[in-house]
Amino acid sequence: MSNTISVFLAVLCCLVVGAYYCKGSKILVLPVDGSHWINMKVILEELHSRGHEITVLHSANSWYITNNPSIYNSVHVQSVFDEMDRNFYVEMMQDVMDCRGHPTFIRSFCQHNLITMLLKDMHKISAIMTNNIFKDETLMKKLKNNKFDLMLTDPAFPMGAILGGYLKLPMVFNVRWITNGESHQSIAPSPVSYVPVSGSELHDQMGFLERTKNMLHYLYSLYELYIVINPTYTDLFQKHFPPGTDLVSLMLSADIWLCRGDFVFEFPRPTMPNMVYIGGFQCKEAQPLPHELEEFMQSSGDHGVVFMSVGTIVSALPSDITEAIAAAFAELPQKVIWRFDGDKPSTLGKNTKLVKWLPQNDLLGHPKTKVFIAHGGTNGMYEAIYHGVPVLGLPLLFDQFDNLLRLKVRGAARVVEVRSLTKDNFLEALKDILENPTYRENIQRLSRLHRDRPMSPMDTAIFWIEYVIRNKGATHLLPAGFRLPWYSYVCLDVAVFVLAVSGISMWGFVFVCRLLCCKRSSKKIKPE
Repeated sequence: MSNTISVFLAVLCCLVVGAYYCKGSKILVLPVDGSHWINMKVILEELHSRGHEITVLHSANSWYITNNPSIYNSVHVQSVFDEMDRNFYVEMMQDVMDCRGHPTFIRSFCQHNLITMLLKDMHKISAIMTNNIFKDETLMKKLKNNKFDLMLTDPAFPMGAILGGYLKLPMVFNVRWITNGESHQSIAPSPVSYVPVSGSELHDQMGFLERTKNMLHYLYSLYELYIVINPTYTDLFQKHFPPGTDLVSLMLSADIWLCRGDFVFEFPRPTMPNMVYIGGFQCKEAQPLPHELEEFMQSSGDHGVVFMSVGTIVSALPSDITEAIAAAFAELPQKVIWRFDGDKPSTLGKNTKLVKWLPQNDLLGHPKTKVFIAHGGTNGMYEAIYHGVPVLGLPLLFDQFDNLLRLKVRGAARVVEVRSLTKDNFLEALKDILENPTYRENIQRLSRLHRDRPMSPMDTAIFWIEYVIRNKGATHLLPAGFRLPWYSYVCLDVAVFVLAVSGISMWGFVFVCRLLCCKRSSKKIKPE
């Protein structure tokens, strides 16, 4: 009897699971390589576990994206990153360090210009590669015949959004950056009086000069979008889309924006109904470390461990900088784990362990970790917040300066400029974080706030993806303002009309007054 019940339950379980998987939808994914893929892969793993069928368009020569038939089907296309050498980022880091030598007001504009030049070239490549996808009749027929339910893409480069728009698929963005800047500025009202433009290195408490700088950055970003980037795709839209379609209108038509942000980290600002916040969705509880690493952590005793990693793309700092950092580490009573790729520094102390790879999330969640020395990438900052570890920042590129500023103004980080880094100023900042408990108290407060929410960021992301699939879009959340021309959006036409009516009314009033005055004057003159 018990065997019969067991068989029955097993069959029932299979039927339930089978029914669950049959409900899975077909999702087309076009990701961005590099660190962006780390974020996308986490979501794809969760979607796969819920029975969705996933197809990923990626290059056969991707830096990080590999064929993974256990989770998704791969379709190979060309990528912007195929044309890039990773050493390019090392060269750009040197250019950024040169910019850091300028006065504070100017250096962010220097860096903004560097990014513009980079985006100009990369979007030219992106437009060519997107056009090549449309020319591939076999691929396009395959994509159309698959009858996908959703396009999930990272719009830092618009290939996925353009393809999703062409296939008329509901679209969900896994987004932090979009074409020329930060996603919020593209979709939500962003008053420059208190919303810092990406790259401006400002916070939300601005004086007059800071607001002036923020306005200049905003105007420059408009130039970047409408003069530098948008025209790159003009021919593409004229060939394959209805008249009047452009990159901006296509991007704004996305149903849901899964923003990799959280107002525990970001500065408060206006938002939109189709903007969903999933900052920190890749974070998870720490897992046990490999035996060798765990032994090293425990050997630190009460002093604990300092953990340093400056990312995946740019992992090699200039040799004079690494020598200064290594010398500073050697004077600490703490043990140090340093993700390092390059020649071993001559000043390296016995307390420092160099590794080429390490489980960052698990190290940050270890109770022995006292400080995280990082370049300021978004993923690392959210992991530091999640685990409550104070940060010593060494910003190198892109948004890293802004990210670290956000933690600094909240009292959870110190920042040292790489260009001017010495053994002494680095050691002073590091000891300050280690010995001053307020840094840890502040980051742990952020950690409590970040975790205190009704639904986890990952569950939130999956809910909204499936929401769009179930409802075949979410156009009811798109504001009418997206369809207005810019002059109507800012009511310039209304202002011109009101000024014209006011001007005509005032002119008419003056004219009538002068006319009446002239008549009265003529009546007085006649009797005389």
